[in-house]
Amino acid sequence: MKLKNNQKSVIKKSYIFLVVFGVLTILPHMEWSPIAGYWAVSFISFFIFISSLVIMWMFRSRSEKLQTLISGEKLLAEWTLTPEEKENYINYFYEQEKAKNMGILFSIAFVSVIVFGIFILVIDEGKLAMFGVWVGLMLFLAFFAFVMPLYYRNSNQKEDGRVLIGAKYTYINGYFHNWDFILSGLSRIKIIKEPFYGINLVYYYTDRTFRHSEEIFIPANEEIDLESLLVSMKELNPKRKRKKR
Repeated sequence: MKLKNNQKSVIKKSYIFLVVFGVLTILPHMEWSPIAGYWAVSFISFFIFISSLVIMWMFRSRSEKLQTLISGEKLLAEWTLTPEEKENYINYFYEQEKAKNMGILFSIAFVSVIVFGIFILVIDEGKLAMFGVWVGLMLFLAFFAFVMPLYYRNSNQKEDGRVLIGAKYTYINGYFHNWDFILSGLSRIKIIKEPFYGINLVYYYTDRTFRHSEEIFIPANEEIDLESLLVSMKELNPKRKRKKR
């Protein structure tokens, strides 16, 4: 079965947002419009319009790159996970997300207890209101910490279990990664046996907040020759040589 390019659905939604919020940006300036003079609507709609335009541009580029894997133009290897392999991968992904979210929750909770505690002890008025704000914040963070991993797990279970590997792109069970930007590249790649047989890959990218790294684990069928695949990927992702001082 041919893989569908799931990046195109985001582009279609962006088109809808562009049309809707483009119209809402203009309507407040029209005298005959029922929302004439509602400048706040125009202002907010303009920023959503620009955001939709940026998202559309980004996902159009991602869609074109994913298409080169689907068509085979830049494909190095592909396989479909067995139900057991897919379940092992989903469980690992779920546990990693849950641990990360719980770590963030406890870190913020620790800091907030100190900050809100000081305010509650020092300020005479509004202690109950401040306590209520703290409780609301904790409930909000706890909701995301517990619910989002379950959401990702449910989403992963609905995906196709397909894996497509390219030199600078990879598609794993519905998720697309690429490291072909400016000031981006492959940092590390190796074969792993635990928590499942596959590839551990780390790539980096640079944005306005400087350099970041992303680590991904790619499950593979036991019969896949990962040694040859890694040799090809390393050849197509040469590391930059540092200048000697």
